[in-house]
Amino acid sequence: MSGNRYTGCSLQQVSPMAGPHDSHETSYLLPPNSKDWEGHGIPDFVYGQEELVLEGIQWPRDAPGLPEDAVPPSRFDSVLCSAWKQRVELGLFRYRLGELQTQTLPGAVGFVAQLNVERGAQRRRPQSISSVKQAFDPALFNFNKIRPGEVLFRLLREPDLPGALQQEDILVMINVSPLEWGHVLLVPEPTRGLPQRLLPGALRAGVEAVLLSSHPGFRVGFNSLGGLASVNHLHLHGYYLAHRLPVEGAPSEPLDPGGHLHLLQAVPAPGFLFYTSGPGPDLEALIGRVCRATDYLTDREIAHNLFVTRGAPPGKTSPSSALTGVRVILWARKSSFGVKEGEAFNVALCELAGHLPVKTSQDFSSLTEAAALALIQDCLLPPAQAEEVQAALVALIAQDEQ
Repeated sequence: MSGNRYTGCSLQQVSPMAGPHDSHETSYLLPPNSKDWEGHGIPDFVYGQEELVLEGIQWPRDAPGLPEDAVPPSRFDSVLCSAWKQRVELGLFRYRLGELQTQTLPGAVGFVAQLNVERGAQRRRPQSISSVKQAFDPALFNFNKIRPGEVLFRLLREPDLPGALQQEDILVMINVSPLEWGHVLLVPEPTRGLPQRLLPGALRAGVEAVLLSSHPGFRVGFNSLGGLASVNHLHLHGYYLAHRLPVEGAPSEPLDPGGHLHLLQAVPAPGFLFYTSGPGPDLEALIGRVCRATDYLTDREIAHNLFVTRGAPPGKTSPSSALTGVRVILWARKSSFGVKEGEAFNVALCELAGHLPVKTSQDFSSLTEAAALALIQDCLLPPAQAEEVQAALVALIAQDEQ
């Protein structure tokens, strides 16, 4: 058992203004000692093809976690972490996140468990949700109602990147109840009042955010309504975790002749694996396939979770495999409306990937792999329905290939 020695990037040393775009970007930090950000505007983080890091990202050998300063931060990491740290100092979070106790549970899966008592006790109560397709309600809490200082920057793509015509403004803001250091939300054009249903522009931003980070443990994810999304306003999560997760290199088997859809195996829960080696037509095709799959699930009231991480190509891989591309894993699951108070953890995007934020010290000290698997498997679809979903998604992919 150990503390997490690495907090996403070297927060004490990063510069908010490092990188090739210094000459035309504004500061990402709030004015000194300012308690009111009104009138200062939202800075733009503009990125191009050259900043999407495709090669050379890997975990150190024989290390359970990533030592501090092991990875030089990218410009994206520097900007995000510097601005995030300042919001900590300004007291904009519900609690001050300390060094989290972290342990890898003994067993074949490799669960990474973390004790996060404050998040379990102080996070905002989830909204009342009764349908995966529930409409946006402006009267409820949404991201148009946050304090201005919670926004870090606007994520903007340069026109040279594919898919720019479908580009949406993505606001990157702090999650005031963080899972880990650097926990942010990616919110596409909040004033549009989009419900929590995955759209291509949001997924593209999530995948490219992973590629903008030089840290192997920066991940992005999405919870549907009924999949423990607590706010019905379109958003993705992004956060740093300095530990390998089972889904990065777990083996898989192809489900279609073209190899575009795989079934992930030997992980906490079987999931549908999509893979891309980087930006371009391959990434655009992946975005289309994933969103057609999530549309199918949403339209049929099937809750789901999605996880984006650097990882190995599909096939017979292992945790030590090179992180040569991006894995997008999609889980269809039972709907769960509301939080189960008595459980050690609630099952959403990070738990299905093998990261377990545990709510109490007692559960953290007593949690076993078998108990964690039982909690997760209780949230999965019955076998007959799971087979039906798999057949439907294979058919969707086959339509793409015709």
